[in-house]
Amino acid sequence: MEEIKRVEPRTLSGFMELLPQDQIKFNEMLETIRKTYELYGFLPQETPIIESSEVLLAKAGGETEKQIYSFKKGDKDLSLRFDLTVPLAKYVAEYYNDLTFPYRRYQVGKVFRGERAQKGRYREFYQCDIDIIGDGKLSIINDAEIPSIIYTTFKNLGFSNFVIKINNRKILNGLFDELNISDKMTEILIIVDKLEKIGMDAVKEELKKLGLTDENILKIEEFLNINGTTDEKITKLKELKFSSDIFKKGLEELEEVIKYVRLFKVEEENFMVDLTIARGLDYYTGTVYETNLKGYESIGSVCSGGRYENLAGYYTKKDLPGVGISIGLTRLFYNLKELGLLTTKKKSISKVDIITMGVGLEKAVEISNILRENNIPNEIYKEESKIKAKFSYANNLEIPYTIIIGEEEIEKKMYTLKNMETGEQELLTKDGILEKLG
Repeated sequence: MEEIKRVEPRTLSGFMELLPQDQIKFNEMLETIRKTYELYGFLPQETPIIESSEVLLAKAGGETEKQIYSFKKGDKDLSLRFDLTVPLAKYVAEYYNDLTFPYRRYQVGKVFRGERAQKGRYREFYQCDIDIIGDGKLSIINDAEIPSIIYTTFKNLGFSNFVIKINNRKILNGLFDELNISDKMTEILIIVDKLEKIGMDAVKEELKKLGLTDENILKIEEFLNINGTTDEKITKLKELKFSSDIFKKGLEELEEVIKYVRLFKVEEENFMVDLTIARGLDYYTGTVYETNLKGYESIGSVCSGGRYENLAGYYTKKDLPGVGISIGLTRLFYNLKELGLLTTKKKSISKVDIITMGVGLEKAVEISNILRENNIPNEIYKEESKIKAKFSYANNLEIPYTIIIGEEEIEKKMYTLKNMETGEQELLTKDGILEKLG
């Protein structure tokens, strides 16, 4: 007989696999996010993982296009989706006549990017997105509801010490408009984005190399140094008395968003105005968000997004403004696990392991069916093993209860329920079991 050529089992770099106890926790987090999105009335949406390259890459370019997994199948040029926003744009354009606007959708799914794999960065990862899409217009109040959803989501995930940073791109655009340096806006924002890493002096030096005047550098520094409470920052922005219409519009929108964020009952310690946030230079046009876990800022933003003016411009002439956010769940999970913040991990989903003592397998199947009919997850140990091995199985998986069936239980038409943590045992009827475990 020919010997089987065995291949070493290995997972590709940049792809995450979890042991069962971690996968259970991951699934719990995913389900918490899903339920929170639905709590706010968002509708579920699914889009294909594989799309026509022509459709998927309509807007792509530069680094994004380099990272996309593309392949040919016959004469078809196909690609794996690299985010959930482009498929959303295609979806809304395709089904425009069947949707009710504002269209509130959420999608949880895997996306793929062929970027350099590194710690906490994956090539295959889950994104959890919500978006609100308007037909021609979309009230700014939607921008204020988004922080409320972020707030509730992270509270439901078990976090309390986090901050949602809010800004408006029009304020930044208005600053550069006021200083007549809009043509250098992208380069300036890239430099400003380094502020926390390199400090203000180094930022000023880079701005000088870019050709900015000392006066303009001073104005940018004064702007970036605006601090205080949320209301104090807004007051200081007003005191700048800029004449730029786009600046005034951005400030007006920011004030409105903050007003309604408070009405949506987001706690003051969980949000702030941060004038340094730019995000998606060629995409976001108004309100922008970033969320950080306090004390763990090195993780980066755990939830981000913002307002955009034309979602589906590459697929339709219709004006479809929107606002949305995304949680990169795979990356978030990895970082929380590395930091030891995932403390409650279960090794099993079962609440009960049913053990027979050489007899009673039919009775075991009967009680297993009854438990499942009453939404109690359970399993039967079916292997012919010593009793010690049967209890070791339940212990190793930390299953909280076992039901033991032997000759005495069959004779009395009852069951022995054992608490695996305390060791306490009770002889109970079927109704007694349900009352105890229900």
